[in-house]
Amino acid sequence: MALPVKDQLRYWGIVAAVFVLMLWALGDVLLPFVIGGAIAYFLDPVADRLENFGLSRMAATGLITVVGVLGFVLLILMVVPALVTQLIDLIEFMPSLVKQLRGFVEQKFPSLLDTQSSSHQFLVSLGETLQSKTGDVLQSVAASLGSAINVVVLLVIVPVVAVYLLLDWDRMIARIGELLPRDHAPTIKRLAGEIDDVLASFVRGMGTVCLILGTYYAVALMAVGLQFGLIVGFIAGLVTFIPYLGALIGGSLAIGLALFQFWGDWAHIALVAGIFAVGQVTEGNFLTPKLVGSSVGLHPVWLLLALSVFGALFGFVGMLVAVPVAAALGVLARFCTSVYLDSRLYTGLEGLNQKDD
Repeated sequence: MALPVKDQLRYWGIVAAVFVLMLWALGDVLLPFVIGGAIAYFLDPVADRLENFGLSRMAATGLITVVGVLGFVLLILMVVPALVTQLIDLIEFMPSLVKQLRGFVEQKFPSLLDTQSSSHQFLVSLGETLQSKTGDVLQSVAASLGSAINVVVLLVIVPVVAVYLLLDWDRMIARIGELLPRDHAPTIKRLAGEIDDVLASFVRGMGTVCLILGTYYAVALMAVGLQFGLIVGFIAGLVTFIPYLGALIGGSLAIGLALFQFWGDWAHIALVAGIFAVGQVTEGNFLTPKLVGSSVGLHPVWLLLALSVFGALFGFVGMLVAVPVAAALGVLARFCTSVYLDSRLYTGLEGLNQKDD
């Protein structure tokens, strides 16, 4: 005999509360395991494909590990030094950039520097707000990363966790399926399958889109001679998973830098703007429909809300798990809506009469 619904809700509520409490208390400690689990989840289809070609799970995992290590070494040797160099140069260039911006504003928009004007007061208050918020965000991220594990340990633990989880992924999923409550196992498996479809479409698809666009932006901006093109392309590709935000941030940064570097050379400025226009057209019409699909069901506002809430509650780890949790909550919300539409709470007496007829 199954437990009453009230008891089931109590038990599952306790489990959810314990899970949230552990995430909040151990968030920093869980960071390498969350990243390792995400890598294993991302690579599991590749391992399954290699198994279909005749390799064992261990051989498939070993091949993926070797390729991953070689790719990581090449990335460290070829891309990261240039990325760090451009980032340092950009930070050092910022004071000069601010001074040039002030001179440009003094020449073109002198009213903005009038301390009595409302526009000047608005810009000052906006700048103070952004400065305080940016400081809080950077301090939170630094605290989350620094208080838990240093970078060296992180680089050691994450690959180990990823390899072990990838090796045992199928057995682990099967074991979890055996532990599900028998009465609810079919429904839980169906919902888990829908969540997996959403995550596969969004996380894997958008990860590929971010990589393609980031590479395109970086190569194209460096090709037209824009200073800091590599770091701008990296930033634009990194935040592309939030629709329009990557192009907005990267485009604003790139065009702003182009205005100072190529002022008067409108052809180069137009080229920089055209690069992001082409990137947006390509993403919206080809990359996202092909790699992500139209049935993901994650609205940009929902993503921003999830990132903000989980980042505030759980720090950097919360931001990492925000997207999969948002996808799961979206699937559960659609399921609860369908149950509600079939319930007496929604149909009332009219639904009862239709069933009797």
